[in-house]
Amino acid sequence: MTVPQQRLVAKSYMYLSLNENKELLHSKIHEERLTALIILCNQYKKATPDKQKEIYTFYLSNTKVINNWDLVDTSAPYIVGEYLLNKDRTILLLLAKSQSIWERRIAMLACFTFIKYGETKDAFRIAEILVNDEHDLIQKAVGWMLRKAGKKCGIAVEEEFLQAHYITMPRTALRYAIERFPEEKRQAYLTGNA
Repeated sequence: MTVPQQRLVAKSYMYLSLNENKELLHSKIHEERLTALIILCNQYKKATPDKQKEIYTFYLSNTKVINNWDLVDTSAPYIVGEYLLNKDRTILLLLAKSQSIWERRIAMLACFTFIKYGETKDAFRIAEILVNDEHDLIQKAVGWMLRKAGKKCGIAVEEEFLQAHYITMPRTALRYAIERFPEEKRQAYLTGNA
């Protein structure tokens, strides 16, 4: 099933209860878990504040099955990030320190929502925790969010973080972060001369 087909199926199941969705989310088939998350994201967008809280809580109680980069990327900004937009974000610090790679990625990707609204403080705080993570999927997420923060709020904001970390941070994270820098500046960072 293609992603457009999954979205169509998700729309037709917009009124699936959380219990029914849980069965789909716990499927052994990856595409069914993805469909469950698309349904949740669609439900979240149209939900009342109480129902949004219920979806957010449901999401966090099922992170063990949100176990692939695309599952996280498709859902974390649109449920966790949106829910926490005007709330206390301490939970992200706990997720960022989790043993679960997927919970760590959820913490970083939730910040995509804040960045979209011009808020970078939490993205940099989570990046600070994860900057030296050994897993390449976390390194890519950190670099990606740093790049997004720089694009939204100015390269100087991103470089302030990079100046403190670029010598020691994993090259994957650094490459993602500086991907859109002018070539001369990119080379300066990659060779340790920025």
